[in-house]
Amino acid sequence: MDTKADSLSYPWPNPPEPGQTVEVAPGLLWLRLPLPYQLNHVNVYLIAHAGGWAVVDTGLSNDLSRSSWDAVLRGPLRNQPVTRLIVTHYHPDHVGLAGWLAERFGCPLTMTRTEYLLASYYGAPHTGAQINDRIEFYRRQGIPGETIQALMGRGSDYLTRVTPLPPAFDRAVDGTTLQLGDRNFKVLTGGGHSEEQMMLLLPSEKLFLSADQVLSRISPNVSVHAIEPASDALGDYLASLQRLSRDLPDDLLVLPGHGVPFYGLKLRLKQLLDHHAERCDAVAVACADRSLTAWELVPKIFHRPLDAHQSGFATSEVVAHVNYMVGIGRLERDVATNGVVRFKAV
Repeated sequence: MDTKADSLSYPWPNPPEPGQTVEVAPGLLWLRLPLPYQLNHVNVYLIAHAGGWAVVDTGLSNDLSRSSWDAVLRGPLRNQPVTRLIVTHYHPDHVGLAGWLAERFGCPLTMTRTEYLLASYYGAPHTGAQINDRIEFYRRQGIPGETIQALMGRGSDYLTRVTPLPPAFDRAVDGTTLQLGDRNFKVLTGGGHSEEQMMLLLPSEKLFLSADQVLSRISPNVSVHAIEPASDALGDYLASLQRLSRDLPDDLLVLPGHGVPFYGLKLRLKQLLDHHAERCDAVAVACADRSLTAWELVPKIFHRPLDAHQSGFATSEVVAHVNYMVGIGRLERDVATNGVVRFKAV
């Protein structure tokens, strides 16, 4: 690939059919599983390993994902076991069936420590104090009471979308090597979308499994949550993108967690960096004349109708942007006597 390419290219513009796989490299298969969301799929990759397949990410825990897995295990992977599980991060569309597959095949699980612990935290019933803290987090962002009720009325969706994790795991660490079959992948981690998301790099074959850190056509959600309300998730994400742009070559085949494989990594990284710079500029313009809450900033960034659930996600993403902008001196934070937080451009 030309390292100065001015467009992305997609060698497989059409995803695998349900229950089928596509070979994207010798001994490396691409599988797609359905999701019941606007983002209607997640990519799973299978790497030849120990007489079977190492699985990278698992799909959501629901009947549709299980039936999709059953079709693959009866078809393309017939009589070929899953010999290892690698989960890139704790979100349920990636970790949801890890417990189910581990129990079915008796295979070990590999994750980064932070992601395993977060999956364990969110996979446990929340206490009353945790629920109240989440309500208070939403209230401080200026979210109206009826919208908070709608958000909380969904309950702990995470619990319904995952299977219990194995009680032990193999820890993946940034900069170390993960051997899968006769391949030695370099482990890279990055924050922002999740806290310690794992990516896998194979320089010898110019392959990069980017998980959700670098997607082909959309920007991953970068949010701040009640568990760590002052976190700089966006700063972590931008630093990760800058690191990847600095350290990785441009001729890699990128295998993302959603979308389709592509070439043009450095261009895509620039597009993602530019996207968040534009959002920060929009926040600064909106807050130039008056102080606004994160909730009031949502329509300044998201120019489409949002239901209550989407509005909650959008507000959490706005909080990531304003926290970052306060940290770099572009916004100042004003906390009212009732605890509601507003932001004003500096």
